[in-house]
Amino acid sequence: MNTFELQQRLKQLAYRIVPMCERLPAKKISGIIEAQILRSAFSASANYRAASKAISKRAFISKLSIAFEEADETLSWLEDIKQLNLISDEKLSLLLKEAKELSSILGSARKTAQINIEPTNRKKS
Repeated sequence: MNTFELQQRLKQLAYRIVPMCERLPAKKISGIIEAQILRSAFSASANYRAASKAISKRAFISKLSIAFEEADETLSWLEDIKQLNLISDEKLSLLLKEAKELSSILGSARKTAQINIEPTNRKKS
C-alpha cells in the first residue's frame, strides 16, 4: 500500500465514524465518546498526511507516531462502544476491523522508520 492509499483509508475511517456517532444513544457517555472518537479519528488522518509531507526523518517519525497513537485511541473508543453495548456488534465489526488494521500498519511503519533512523545514532561495537 502506498502513502496515498493509506491516507485515503485513514480519511475514510474518520468519515465512516461520523454516521456511527449519529447512531449513538442519547446518553451522557455517548457525548463524551463521540467528541473523543471524532477528534482522534480525524487527527490520525491529519497527522499521517503531515507525516507524508515531513521535511526530515525525525519530523516524519514524530507525526507518524502521533498518527499511530490517534489511530490506536480511535480503536480504543470503538472497543469501549462495543463493551458498553452502545451500538450493535454487527454495525461495529467493520469499523473495528479497519481501525485495528490501520493501527497495526501505522505501528509497524513507525517501528521501521525508527529502525532506519537509529543506526546513524548508535555507537558501533
